[in-house]
Amino acid sequence: MDVVVIETTALGDRSYLVHDGSVALVIDPQRDIDRIESAAAEAGLRITHVAETHLHNDYVTGGLVLAQKHGATYLVNAADAVSFNRLPVSDGQVLSVGRLQVRVVATPGHTHTHLSYVVRDDTHDGGTEAVFSGGSLLYGSVGRTDLVSPNDTAKLAHEQYSSVRRLASSASPNAALYPTHGFGSFCSIGPASRLGKSTIGEQAAQNHALTDPSEDHFVAELLANITEYPAYYAHMSPLNAAGPGPVQLALPDSVDPAELSRRLNAGEWVVDLRHRVAFANNHLHGSVSFEYGSGSNFTSYIGWVIPWQQPLTLLGPEEEVGKAIRDLARIGIERPEAAVVHGPGGQEGDGGVGALAPGSPHSRYPHGDWGTLLKDRRPEDVVLDVRRPDEFEVSHIKDALNVPVYGLLQRITELPQCRIWVHCATGYRASVAASLLDRAGRKVVLINARYKDAAGAGITVTS
Repeated sequence: MDVVVIETTALGDRSYLVHDGSVALVIDPQRDIDRIESAAAEAGLRITHVAETHLHNDYVTGGLVLAQKHGATYLVNAADAVSFNRLPVSDGQVLSVGRLQVRVVATPGHTHTHLSYVVRDDTHDGGTEAVFSGGSLLYGSVGRTDLVSPNDTAKLAHEQYSSVRRLASSASPNAALYPTHGFGSFCSIGPASRLGKSTIGEQAAQNHALTDPSEDHFVAELLANITEYPAYYAHMSPLNAAGPGPVQLALPDSVDPAELSRRLNAGEWVVDLRHRVAFANNHLHGSVSFEYGSGSNFTSYIGWVIPWQQPLTLLGPEEEVGKAIRDLARIGIERPEAAVVHGPGGQEGDGGVGALAPGSPHSRYPHGDWGTLLKDRRPEDVVLDVRRPDEFEVSHIKDALNVPVYGLLQRITELPQCRIWVHCATGYRASVAASLLDRAGRKVVLINARYKDAAGAGITVTS
């Protein structure tokens, strides 16, 4: 048995291609199935089965399309109410994929109908096992249990405690563990580790879900660690239950200057993908900054901040626009328009933004570090912290206001009419917030610095 990992770092998820050298099972495929197809073709594999661990809350699946395209059997929990044909599977069922034996294990907790899969090869490599746990048992923790309903969260937390223990007892200690979530995904909760790989035995010794002898203590700890999750999550499970169709990843024709100007004037969402400093120095008035790349959680935050399914235009270099289209398709934001820039990039170049909409007004706002704040802040100025409330509670700048970036659009009018210095943990969320404030006509300064450096720079912080 071999396992090929297809990682989606933008969402903190992994998909898996599990095979015997000839035929393959795909587990939890993302929307852009071409990556999986390329891996299968490279290994000379025929995809005969596709399996879901659950109806995902953080991305749109490519499972149905992949199964249909390859004539593969599509495994989905029999208890899931879906609008498409699939092979309904349930706890204890065993299926053959080539010489691999795939056992279905019910692991409710992340969702009511969550499944895991224990895969074994008895005929070739001495009975090697692999456990595909989806959003159940993760590296160091478990999948969050508050995505279904507030009324179900505690019950699901109790079920999660029982499920991961049952799953751990369903495989040998040396079985490799392959979770879908937990690599930066908002679907994980608790003290998730940064391990790249692990086994059932290692997790039995280290994972608090398996080492905590008190179910009530585990549940209380899990519930105490619940934080906000992206707003677009509410739309993912219904889309997956309906059966998503094929995705379109081709770069559209660039919108003409007059049309781009019209969109800006109409208040539509024009998202600038350039570096946050380049945006601050010069951008089309009315556009907003979502710097692409740099481990920025671009996909999650654009789906969290911008109202769902509003007309969207991406502005940036062709390569980045193409990658952003792929990323957004994974969360159901499809066919955004594009305005491709061709000028010098980086932090200083304007990327040729001016040529995209000649005659449209430009805007800029100042930016700096903690030293700039110390030197230039006026007594009437306000410091705005756009991190999550749980981050703010741990430590924050004295007298700072806290409005998380994902709630800023609804609360801009609550902020005092003065110059606003905005910061976050790294500068990324602050750059999004600064652009939203600038779009609303507010005076803003971007603190493009890491929060952990604030105290060392002489800023008074409280904890």
